[in-house]
Amino acid sequence: MTERAASRTALLVAAYRARASRRPEALVADPWAQAVAGEEGEALAARLDAFLVHRELWVAVRTAVIDQQVRWRTREGPLRQVVLLGAGLDTRAARLAAPGVAFFEVDHPASQRDKQERLARIPDYPLGAARYVACDFERDDFLERLLLGGFQADQPALVIWEGVTPYLEEAAIRSTLQRVATGTDPRSVLLFDHFLKNVVDASRRPPKDVQTRAFVEELGEKFVFGTNDPLPMLHHAGFRHVRSLSFDEACLSLTGTYVREREFRFQRIVLASRTVVDARL
Repeated sequence: MTERAASRTALLVAAYRARASRRPEALVADPWAQAVAGEEGEALAARLDAFLVHRELWVAVRTAVIDQQVRWRTREGPLRQVVLLGAGLDTRAARLAAPGVAFFEVDHPASQRDKQERLARIPDYPLGAARYVACDFERDDFLERLLLGGFQADQPALVIWEGVTPYLEEAAIRSTLQRVATGTDPRSVLLFDHFLKNVVDASRRPPKDVQTRAFVEELGEKFVFGTNDPLPMLHHAGFRHVRSLSFDEACLSLTGTYVREREFRFQRIVLASRTVVDARL
C-alpha cells in the first residue's frame, strides 16, 4: 500500500498564518509558521492569491477566534486538556502553553511524522509542548488512541476540530461528534468550523469557487461537506448548548471591517457542549 502523503493544505494554511503574523496590527502571532510552511507553503499561497485575495485574512480570523477560546478556557476557565483533532501544522501547543495544561495533537501518522521533522529543524521550537497521538481516522478510534496517550476522559477538555469537516463525509462527521459528546467529560467543549452548502454545491458555485475546488483537489484533498445548520446533527450526537458565529461576524469584531465580497458569510465557527458552559464565542 502506498504511504499517505502529509497534507499540503496544512502547508498552505501555515504560510498564510506566517504572513498574517507579520502584519503591523496582526490578529495572530506565530513565530514558527514561516519555518514550518517553508518555500513550498509560500509558493502554494502565492498561487491561491491569484483568485482568492482574502484567504490570508480568512486564516487569520479563524486562528484568532480559536486562539481566544484556548486562552479563555485554559487560563480563566476550568479546562486543563486541549485536544487538536487533525492538528496539521498547528503550533498552539507551543504558542498557547499554560501551566498545568496538556495539549494532545491527534493526526494521521504520515502527517505527524512530517510535522515533527519540520519542527525538529527549528532551533527554538519546544518539541515537548504537545503529546502526539498517531491515529488513522479511517481505522482507529481516536478516543481510544487519546486514552492510551494519557488523555483523562473524566476531566473536561477543549476539543478543537479546525479545518477538517469540509473534507469529510457526513457519516464521519456524525460519528466524531457523537464520540466527543459521549466519550469525554460532560463539561468538555467542542469548537469546529464548517462551510455552508453553497461552497460545496457544484450547481451553485461561482467561478472562483470552482477554481478553489480544483486547486484543493490538486493538493490531494476535496471539499465534501457543507451544512447551513449543524444543530440537528449536534443535538442527535448529544450536545445541548450550541453557539454559531460567521466568519464575517468574527472579522467585524476583530478588525471593525465588513466587506461583502470577501464572502466570509459562507463559513462558520461553532461551539458546542453537553452542559452549560461559558458561551463566549
